Amino acid sequence: MAALFSRKRETAADEALIRSLYEEHGRALLAYATRLTGDRAAAEDVVQETLVRAWRHPDALVNGKGSVRGWLLTVARNIVTDRVRAKAARPQEVAESPTTPPIERDHADQVVDSVVVLEALDRLSSDHRDVLMEIYFRGRSVTEAAAALGVPPGTVKSRSYYALRALRETFGGQKVALKGVAG
Repeated sequence: MAALFSRKRETAADEALIRSLYEEHGRALLAYATRLTGDRAAAEDVVQETLVRAWRHPDALVNGKGSVRGWLLTVARNIVTDRVRAKAARPQEVAESPTTPPIERDHADQVVDSVVVLEALDRLSSDHRDVLMEIYFRGRSVTEAAAALGVPPGTVKSRSYYALRALRETFGGQKVALKGVAG
């Protein structure tokens, strides 16, 4: 219990120290940080981080090795320097615009189309699916597909017609483009 009471007293003392630091040095610190960053909001963040570091290291403030304001200004300068270095380490982001199109097109639409077409193909009978696979995916002619499947060419034509019609019904009358869809 005594340790808890002692810790509460230390926390209250630390808070009082930080409050007095802000009252005494806050304006100068904010002005310095604003001059370094060129941005008031960023400067306020730097001041806040400086005071947090002072709160974490109260012994650095009372060690007698220089002025408290000098220590605070040095910490603020180091924080700004760290932020500039961190920002420089990341690649610069370039916004997309009509004048700067993306380097690589998004292939998500093509992936979704492939998945949708493959699911629709799974709903077809195996005879219809096999014909479409031979003609559209393997690029065979009707005669070659007929030879590969062991059926007459007329049957290949008929099955491809009905298979495409079934796919169109699946897609609600939209055009079905099987070229470029890999299976």
